[in-house]
Amino acid sequence: MGVATTSSNNAVGRELASVLPQDNNGWYKRAHLVKLNLVILSLCQLSSSNGFDGSIMNGLQSLPLWHDFMHNPTGAWLGFVNAVYFLGMMVCAPIASEVSNKYGRKRSVWIGYIVIVAGVALQTAAPNDKAFIVARLLVGGSSAFFSNSVPLLINEIAYPTHRGILSAVFNTGYYVGSIIAACATFATRNYGNSWAWRVPSLLQILLPIVALPGFWYCPESPRFLIDKGDIQEAGKIISIFHAGGDDNSPLVNYEMLEIETAIATEKTAKHSSSYLDMSRTKGNRWRLGITVSLAIFSQWSGNGVVSYYLSLVLSTVGITGATDQLLINLGLQIWNLLFSVAAAFSVDKLGRRVLFLASASTMLISYIVVTGLSGSFAQTNRPATGIAVVPFLFCFFAGYDIALTPLLVAYPCEIWPYTLRTKGITVAWMTAVSAIFFNTFVNPIALEAIGWKYYIVFVVVLIIFYITAYLFYPETRGHSLEQMAIIFDGADAAAMEPEQTKERAVSVSHEVSAEIEAKTGTVYHKENVLESQ
Repeated sequence: MGVATTSSNNAVGRELASVLPQDNNGWYKRAHLVKLNLVILSLCQLSSSNGFDGSIMNGLQSLPLWHDFMHNPTGAWLGFVNAVYFLGMMVCAPIASEVSNKYGRKRSVWIGYIVIVAGVALQTAAPNDKAFIVARLLVGGSSAFFSNSVPLLINEIAYPTHRGILSAVFNTGYYVGSIIAACATFATRNYGNSWAWRVPSLLQILLPIVALPGFWYCPESPRFLIDKGDIQEAGKIISIFHAGGDDNSPLVNYEMLEIETAIATEKTAKHSSSYLDMSRTKGNRWRLGITVSLAIFSQWSGNGVVSYYLSLVLSTVGITGATDQLLINLGLQIWNLLFSVAAAFSVDKLGRRVLFLASASTMLISYIVVTGLSGSFAQTNRPATGIAVVPFLFCFFAGYDIALTPLLVAYPCEIWPYTLRTKGITVAWMTAVSAIFFNTFVNPIALEAIGWKYYIVFVVVLIIFYITAYLFYPETRGHSLEQMAIIFDGADAAAMEPEQTKERAVSVSHEVSAEIEAKTGTVYHKENVLESQ
C-alpha cells in the first residue's frame, strides 16, 4: 500500500489514509475524482444567493431610480426591505431540513430551484415595491433549501482527503455571487429607467443555472441511502466516485464499514433526529454551543454593517459618490473571494483553530482602527482621515474571510453525527439568519442615530469571539465525519475505532479477492457491517 502522506494524515488521520491508493498519481490524473470535484465545485455556486443579495442591495441603495421605485426607504423600513430575504430563509430552513432527511438531499435542492425561479421572475418584473419585497422573500426561501442541503451533499459525497477543503469552499461561493451583483449594479448605474435595478435582479438566477449541469450528475448522499437501507446503491456510488469503480478497494470497504457502523450505532443508541436530542448529552450540548455561537459571531462581528450598509458607512467618512461607492464595493468582493478561497484550501494544512484565532485577532485590530478613524473624521471632517478607513475595512474582511466565511457552514456540518446533521445545519442557519434579521433591521437605525460610536459594540463582540474560539472550538482535522464522535463524546462513543475499521476493511478486501479468484466475474461486497461482526 505504501506510506500515507502527511497531507492525507492531516485530512483524515493515519488509519483512513493508509487505505487510500498509494500510486503517487495526483487526483487530477484520476478521471473519477476530476468528475466528482467538478460536480462539487458546481454545487458551490449554489451558495451565491446570500452574497448576491448582500451585494445587490448595497448597489441598489446607491441608485436613485431604485429609491424612487421603493418610495425612498430609510431607517426601520429600509432595514425591513433588506431583512425580508432572511425572513424567507427562516421560514423555509426547517422545511428544507425535513425534506432533506426524509426524501433526500437532492430533492431538497430541486425545491430550491423551483422557488428561486419564481422569486427571480417576480423581482425582475415587480410592478411595485410590495411585489419586490415578496420576491425577496421567495429568493430567501430558495436559499434556505440550497444552504441546508448542498453542504450535506458536499460533505457526504466528497473524497475523504478532499472533504475538508471542498466543504470550506462551499461558502466562498457567497463572494462569487457578490462580485456578479457588484458588477451588474455598477454596469447598469447610468441606465435611465427601471432596468438599472431589474437587470441585476434577473442575474440572481445566473449562478444556479451554471450549477445545474453539475447538480444533475451529482449522486445522492451514500449516507442517506444507507440510512434508508439501500446499502448496495450506496456502495456503488462510493465505488464509482471514490475508487473509479474498483469494488474490491480497501477504501470502499473502509468507508462502507465506517458509515454503516456509525449510523447503526446511532440507531441502536436510540438517537433521534429531533431538535430536543441536540441538548440531551454533554457532547451534543458542546456541539450546539459551537453551532449557535459561531452563527452569532458570523453576523455580529461588524460585517453586517459593511455588507448591507456600505454606502452608509462610506457616507459617514465622506465618500458619497455613487461611482466611488460601487467601485469600492466591487473591489471588496474580489478581495473577499481571494482570501476566503485561500483560507478554504488551508483548513487541513493549518487547522480550524488556527484560522479561527487568526480571524478574531485580525478583525479585532482592524475594527478598533476603523472605529478610531471614524471617530476622528466625525470630529475633524478631514477627507484623508475618512479615506484611511477604506484599507482597514479591507483588512477587517481579510480577517473575516479566513475563518467565518469558509467555516460558518463547514464546521457545524462536520461536528454533528448523521442523525442530527441536518438539524445542526438548520440551527446554524436559523441562528445566523435571526442575527442578520435583527442586524439589518437595527443597523440603519443605529448608524443614523449614533454613527461611528455604534462600532464599539462590535469591538466587544470580537473580543468575546476570540475567547470563545480559544476555549471551546476543538481541532477537527484528521478525522472523518464518523470519527468526530471521538472528539465530542469520547473514545467509547465510537462504535468501531479507526484501526479496527481499517483491519476489517482490509480483511474484507482479501475475502473478496479470494472469491473473485474462485468465480468468474466481479463480486461486490454487500454484507451488512453489523451482520459481518
